[in-house]
Parts: sequence; structure tokens; C-alpha cells
Amino acid sequence: MPNFNFTARQKNGQVQKGTIDAHNRESALVALHAKQLQPIMVKEVKGKGGLGMEIKIPGLNAVKPRAIVIFTRQFATMVNAGVPIMRTLTLLKDQSESATLKKVLEEVITDVQGGANLSTAISKHPKVFSPIYVNMVHAGETGGILDKVLNNLAHQQEKDMALRGKIRAAMVYPAVIFTVTIGAFFVLMTFIVPKIGSILTSLSNGTAKLPIYTRGLLAVSHLMKQPAFIFSIVVGLPIVIVLFRKYIKTPSGRYKWHSFLLKVPAVKVVITKTAIARFARIFGSLMGAGVSIISSIETTAGAMGNAVIEKELLDCSKAVQAGGQLSTELQKSKHFPPIVSQMLAVGEETGQMDTIIVKVAEFYEEEVDTAVGAISSIIEPVMIVLLGSMVGLIAISVFGPISQLSTHVSG
Repeated sequence: MPNFNFTARQKNGQVQKGTIDAHNRESALVALHAKQLQPIMVKEVKGKGGLGMEIKIPGLNAVKPRAIVIFTRQFATMVNAGVPIMRTLTLLKDQSESATLKKVLEEVITDVQGGANLSTAISKHPKVFSPIYVNMVHAGETGGILDKVLNNLAHQQEKDMALRGKIRAAMVYPAVIFTVTIGAFFVLMTFIVPKIGSILTSLSNGTAKLPIYTRGLLAVSHLMKQPAFIFSIVVGLPIVIVLFRKYIKTPSGRYKWHSFLLKVPAVKVVITKTAIARFARIFGSLMGAGVSIISSIETTAGAMGNAVIEKELLDCSKAVQAGGQLSTELQKSKHFPPIVSQMLAVGEETGQMDTIIVKVAEFYEEEVDTAVGAISSIIEPVMIVLLGSMVGLIAISVFGPISQLSTHVSG
């Protein structure tokens, strides 16, 4: 659907600019009149390029999570100070450093000015405002506690972002070591070993047989220099990766891949504890904002990042709809430990579900830190041992025959 930039006059005489989606210019004019705006200028936004199409690079125009956190925190502060929502949105739009977020806020402002609720306006931009964000804002509007909800939302986003950051940071050093190991292996096998192999062959002069491990190393080196092998690495491997990524984006492929990851011992620990921490943090925030327990479970399930755990939560939601209790249903889960269901049971009995579940979130966030640190500390020496073993094997395969040949020559 085409976009139209417009300049229009409000009933109070103020001039408003923005963007509106419409099938054609006439539809855009009708939509502006429906919002009680008097059009001054309506012009279709043309795509870039000779064919009238705009080329978009995935991720290039994405709004960074940090920008959303800052926006949410500032929004909460200004609403709490009594600044009207329209003025708040306009000020935050003007000072935003993200061009994409500015454009989104322009559309949100236009919709709110047209009479839409804030939650309805932001729900049109799911790539920027997640279902969790929309649900919490809706609950804040309904309960008249938008400033409190936004504060909780910003806090929840900061915690989730910090959790992701810690996992990424812990994996950087092992990833570097792994990359160096693979790079060193290819350099040694394609450049160094063939030259040394030629020297060993000339020294032996066909009279001495090289050890089996040396012959094996030379055979692997010879294979890695073949055009077919190089083609499979340069062309075949990227194709396999692309096809694999497409497969795991399908519902069936995603579920099978996530199920496999939950069977890998070390990976399972991190994924499970991260999911529990995220569940507790988001579920507690939604419940604290007054969102119904069914909506809270379903919204939280979509943020788990693992299809298997997501399905478990959706099954729990169906059971709760049928009259069951969440704590009882989570006891049947293969991935939520008993302490989570026990804490939920206490929350259900005392009516302090949101308070108690936040304690679970804090506990498991610390558990994730510990688990990631432990795995990182194990991966580092393993990678170093692998790198050392690789270099040692090559050294033995080279210097062993040289020593034997020198003895043979001297004899």
C-alpha cells in the first residue's frame, strides 16, 4: 500500500505533518477528513531507484533495543510529571536519534490525533513495539497507571537486554579462539604442510617409508587443495547454511532445532535458565500491570525464544482456561524446575503473584550469569587444548620423519 506525506490543518488552526497509508490519493484525502484534518498538501512517497522500488537491507533500518529502552524511560518520566501524551510523543520524536523510530512516532502521533488509543497506535508497528509492550501499555491505559507501567516496562527491557549482553560477552572469547583455531588449521594444511611434505619426499628419495600419521596428514593436506574441496567450502557451505536457516524458520524446523538444542547438556542449561528468567520477568511485569493471567501467559510464551518451551506455556494457558492453576500445570513441564511452580503456588495463595515471580526472575538471572561463566571457563581451555593438539600433531608428523631420515642418512 502506498504512503502519502501530508500537511494538514487541525480544527484549532495548527498545522500538522505526517504520513498516511492509503490505496490512492483520494483515499488518503478521505482518511484525513475522517480525522477532522483539512488537507493542505498530499503527496505520494516515491520509492528510491529507477523502478520506483525502495531497496531495504534487513537490519539496517531496525530500531535498536537501547533506543526503545531510552524512549520508554523518558516517556514514563514525562507522563509521571503530568506532560500530556501528545506533547510527550512530539518531544521524544524530535529528540530521537533513530530515523526509523522518528518515522514510527510520526505515524503513532497521527493515529493518536485521529482518536486512536496509544496501545492501538503502537500495535501497528510490531517490529518496533512487541506484543508485550502493546499489552502492558493497554493495561496501563485501562487502569490509569500508564506511568507506572512504562517504568516497569523499561526496567524489564533493561534486564532482558542486560541478560542478552552478558551471554554474548561471555561467548566472544571462545568464538575468537575457535575462529583462530580453524584459521590456523587451514593455513597450516594448505600452505605449510605441502611444502614440508615436498621436503620429506625429496629427503626420503623413495627409500624410506613415512609414518602412517605423516602420510595421513599429507593426504588431508592434498585433499584440501583440490578444486572440488575448495568449491564445496566457498560455495557449498554457504548454500547449506542458507538452506538450514530457512528450514529452522519454518514451524516444524524451528521446533525440531530447538528440541535438539535442549538435548545438548551445556547448551540446555543456559537456554532453560534464560527462558525461566525471561518468563518470570515478563510474566511478573504483565501481571503487575493488571493484564489477565491468560493473556500474560500467551504473551510471555511468544517471548521465550524456544519453540519447545513456548508450546509448554501455551498448553498451560489452555489448561488454565479450562479451570486449572498455572502452578499445577507447570509441575508437568520438563523444563521448569519444581521451585518455579512452588513459588507460583505461593503467589496464587497469597495474591502476590507479581511480587513473588519477580524474585524468581532475579534468582534465575543470577543463575544464568553463573551458568554462562562456567561454560565460558570450560570452553576456553578446551579450545586452547584443541589448538595445541593440532599444532602438536603437525609438529610430530613433520619432525618425527625428519629425525628418522637424518638418522638413516647419517647411518
